[in-house]
Amino acid sequence: MKRAKDKFSKQSKAYKKFRPTYPDTLYGEVLKWVQARDACWDCGTGNGQVASALSPYFRTVFATDISQEQVQNAGNRDNVIFKVERAENTSFSDNQFDLITVAQAIHWFDVAAFNREVKRVAKNGCLLAVWGYGLLRISPVVDELMDHFYKEVVGPYWDKERRHIDASYDTIELDFEPIAMDSNFAITVSWDLRRLEGYLNTWSSVQNYRDRNKGQNPVDDFMDRLRSVWGETGQRNVNFPIFVKAFRIEK
Repeated sequence: MKRAKDKFSKQSKAYKKFRPTYPDTLYGEVLKWVQARDACWDCGTGNGQVASALSPYFRTVFATDISQEQVQNAGNRDNVIFKVERAENTSFSDNQFDLITVAQAIHWFDVAAFNREVKRVAKNGCLLAVWGYGLLRISPVVDELMDHFYKEVVGPYWDKERRHIDASYDTIELDFEPIAMDSNFAITVSWDLRRLEGYLNTWSSVQNYRDRNKGQNPVDDFMDRLRSVWGETGQRNVNFPIFVKAFRIEK
């Protein structure tokens, strides 16, 4: 099995504070395709935002992640059970879940092993919903600077798995029947420069850059450049395009 990569434990608090959250419309679309609402599994749960959002709709939500630190910083819900486990090798029973979700995490998995685990733990008719979000967009002049930072400055420091995000998960091979779920969603937030800076510092490429360059943070120079084009307004609308893949598990 592919070696697990824990890229977010050391910035788990910042991840919870600065990462964007998914819109209610996305959850509404996913839930439309769920046939029963007894048990849900959120894989690679991170700070638990998806598990918490889905908890009102299921009797029990199980949330797994390989990072103990991430799980410790997740919120508490009475019907959400957190486990520190790999998504590819869990302690769950066979035929347990009505919905399985993976948000901005499947690119880190051993996908072949995950396919096998999904087949084992999913009920007949279970929905598998996988989604992520791409590079943020703000305005043409800001986007030009952001693209340069993303590709040229920290580009060489992204782990190879990042290519799946850039391909909107079209490169992830899942062995199930696809569903034509609505995927016209985006995260839209209003951020100031401080909030944007906090988000950029959660990037795994930034952490890799710092590890390989004696702690130097590339975000510092980028923010200096960005201030000159940000404009007078303190807040700007920031958009993250969402991509969604959904599958029906038939047994």
